[in-house]
Amino acid sequence: MRAQKGPLKGLNIPLTLMAVLVVGAFLGFGTYDPSYAEEVFNEAMEWVFNYFKWYYIGVVAFFLLFAIFLLISRFGDLKLGDDDRPPEFSYFAWFSMLFGAGMGIGLLFWSIAEPIYHFQSNPFAQEGEGKAAAETAMRLTYFHWGLHPWAIYAIVALALAFFCYRKKLPLAIRSALYPLIGQRIYGPIGHAADLLAVFGTIFGVATSLGLGAVQINTGLNELVGLEVGLNYQLAIIACVTAIAVGSVISGVGRGVKILSQLNLILSGIILLFFLSFGPTLYLLSSFVQGVGDYLQNVVYLSFWTDSSGARDADEWQLNWTAFYWGWWIAWAPFVGMFIARISRGRTIREFVLGVLLVPTLLAIGWLTVFGGTGLYQELFGAGGLVDAVSEDETIALYYTIEAVAPGVIATLAAVIATVLIATYFVTSSDSATLVITMLLSVGNTEPPTAQRAFWGVGEGCVAAVLLVAGGLVALQAAAIIAALPFSLIMLLMCYALVRGLQDEKNRMQMDWQPGRRPPGAPHL
Repeated sequence: MRAQKGPLKGLNIPLTLMAVLVVGAFLGFGTYDPSYAEEVFNEAMEWVFNYFKWYYIGVVAFFLLFAIFLLISRFGDLKLGDDDRPPEFSYFAWFSMLFGAGMGIGLLFWSIAEPIYHFQSNPFAQEGEGKAAAETAMRLTYFHWGLHPWAIYAIVALALAFFCYRKKLPLAIRSALYPLIGQRIYGPIGHAADLLAVFGTIFGVATSLGLGAVQINTGLNELVGLEVGLNYQLAIIACVTAIAVGSVISGVGRGVKILSQLNLILSGIILLFFLSFGPTLYLLSSFVQGVGDYLQNVVYLSFWTDSSGARDADEWQLNWTAFYWGWWIAWAPFVGMFIARISRGRTIREFVLGVLLVPTLLAIGWLTVFGGTGLYQELFGAGGLVDAVSEDETIALYYTIEAVAPGVIATLAAVIATVLIATYFVTSSDSATLVITMLLSVGNTEPPTAQRAFWGVGEGCVAAVLLVAGGLVALQAAAIIAALPFSLIMLLMCYALVRGLQDEKNRMQMDWQPGRRPPGAPHL
């Protein structure tokens, strides 16, 4: 039931109160005793990793296979919405918002640091390999940022878009369970599904906001000498959260759309910088080779768990692959709902192709240009990046910028990179805020303005508390823990989506039979 007046006007009262209560309890716990909170987060993450690493590997591989099945299935020509409705956004705007919401800060944060980490140590490298180790490092980085996260997003987004725009149900996680539980989606089971999505969104996005604050702090230190420290990072969260709240209040068609397109433009500028001043031919060759190398190894890596311990890779896989898979699942409610919100009018085949392939190619290109430039400096240049990243992974981006360009140009590029991090911070925050308030209002695509502002501030508070209660480790732990229950909801969504698509195809075939009503005629 939605409140008709008061501060909760337009929101589902039980769902909103439960979300506020649990998030408030978390904030109080983290603020009252940060040291104990850090210990709890670490133990919880270790428990999840030790017992469910195999599950994360297997379930994410299944999600990718399921997305490919939808792409080539007989359901591909179904439209996400009425048959005569055109897409709401152009391809440029659609891809801009897809990429900005789905990757953003994390891709900037890890685009150089992660390949450098894998270059130093990974389960598949042999001692003294050098150039071969660099190729392996890029392959593993592509694996973590390629098809798998976008398959996770595509499944959630497609299920939501189909049941909302085709079946006229609310744009909420609960609606994807309709073929399984019917009208009970409006009861406690539906509330529980949406509540899990709210928690996954809050803690998954808080991880990215914390990473963004740390990275911006490093950028300002490089540019203006601002000290790197927790207090400054908390101040950065406060400032950028305020901007994000203003953006989300303006709506998807204005603030979110404009900032997403600005992200794509600034991303293009910084990519051109590296291509122009970096090892251009090496990067172009690495991109072509890297795509082929990724495609050759993606199946093996998708199912590899090192079950026999032959490569002694348990710790590496926990820290990297299992963490990423949990992080992407935690992000899935908010990215999936946001993608569904902007994808009305697309066919299923067009949708899956767009969501799987275009952002994956963009991510591989981005990682090649950034990570490849960093590795080139280690292999053929002055070096030093490995030591720098070992001390502080946030310095990798700025260290590489300084290594490839002269002073003034490097400074300008560093400014653009820092602004880009901030705009990705804003788009991640306002996209998540919009999704949270849509969930709490049971699918209202224009949720109350006051609630958007409230939850925008709330996300910043959660990110701040996680930074205080353990820094990056606490941020990672929150994402991993939040992902576990929502992955079960995703498995149910896959089954429900197939049933819903089969029913829709059968209905359309019945409609086309002689003597039946024409397609699109209302059901009485």
